Amino acid sequence: MDVLVLTPDLDIVGVLDTFESLIWVDRYNDSGDFEIYSKVSMEILSLLQKDYYLWRRSSERLMIIEDITIKFDVNDGNTVIFAGRSIESILNRRIIWSQTTIKGSLQLGIKTLLDENAIAPILPERTIPKLIFETSTDPAITSLELEAQFIRTNLFESVRDICQAFDIGFKIVLSDDLSTLVFKLYAGENRSYAQFLNPYIIFSPKFDNLISSTYKESQSSVKNVNVVAGEGDEETRKMVTVGEASGLDRREMATDAGDISQTVDGVLITDAEYLAQLEQRGVEELLEYWEQPVFEGEIDPNVNPKYGEDFFLGDIVQLANEIGLSSTARISEFTYSQSPTDINAYPTFVIIEE
Repeated sequence: MDVLVLTPDLDIVGVLDTFESLIWVDRYNDSGDFEIYSKVSMEILSLLQKDYYLWRRSSERLMIIEDITIKFDVNDGNTVIFAGRSIESILNRRIIWSQTTIKGSLQLGIKTLLDENAIAPILPERTIPKLIFETSTDPAITSLELEAQFIRTNLFESVRDICQAFDIGFKIVLSDDLSTLVFKLYAGENRSYAQFLNPYIIFSPKFDNLISSTYKESQSSVKNVNVVAGEGDEETRKMVTVGEASGLDRREMATDAGDISQTVDGVLITDAEYLAQLEQRGVEELLEYWEQPVFEGEIDPNVNPKYGEDFFLGDIVQLANEIGLSSTARISEFTYSQSPTDINAYPTFVIIEE
């Protein structure tokens, strides 16, 4: 699989078609990552430079070369490893500079965060060149509403946490003319037995499309009840509790949300609005401690259904393994690996219905 190499100005400077191995991971609502392992040569060191972009045509995502490691070995020869994250990680280079309150459309709220801190900020030096926002018309996105407050939090982490809380995806892709970077919100299609609009996508050894699988459940770090405290001292702080559980099933945590102010632009917002913002923070914090069952499988890329044609990152599909475990799951990430002798594809499925 050839990999196009682009400069930060989106100019194509070459094609990488010779390497020892490649691992490329796309994620639904987080940044992806990659690693390329190769013999050292002046050609590859000249072509693959730090901050350059990589693009495989079978993946929507761009990757950024962030790490270059050269190893010298008398016996095995000299090798180089190029590694980095997907281009969504450029949002990690900005913070939410000023107090920003979102109330209403989730999509409009995320657009505001991006406009004010990356696309068209007041300080021109904060602008991320060539980045634009594309508005979704999908009801799965346009119907979502959010009430939250941000100040001096990381832009990428804030966008990621919102998307994960609402189980939607985000991505930055190249425009068709390769001139701009386009930020998009999206929701995967439901292709499971739980719907009738799309053809079913089923992964099972019975259909010869699931070579191997691993199912994992863990509750060692799970929290399901979050007590969130707002601004002020202990006697005056407003507090909310997010989540419900009792007895041994109850696993508590606490979140200090003192950075969320009840005064916005000099105006005191209502208690109901303020508590809603605290609840949103509580939901986002709980997600870090919520471990859903994970199903990892190796699929045959040469057998239907095919990734990028019949199903896509973020889609909901049907799983069934040899012991009769059947689940509805979302494709949360997709790993492509290539070596001189083998090509493998590894979806990671997050169980959403048991």
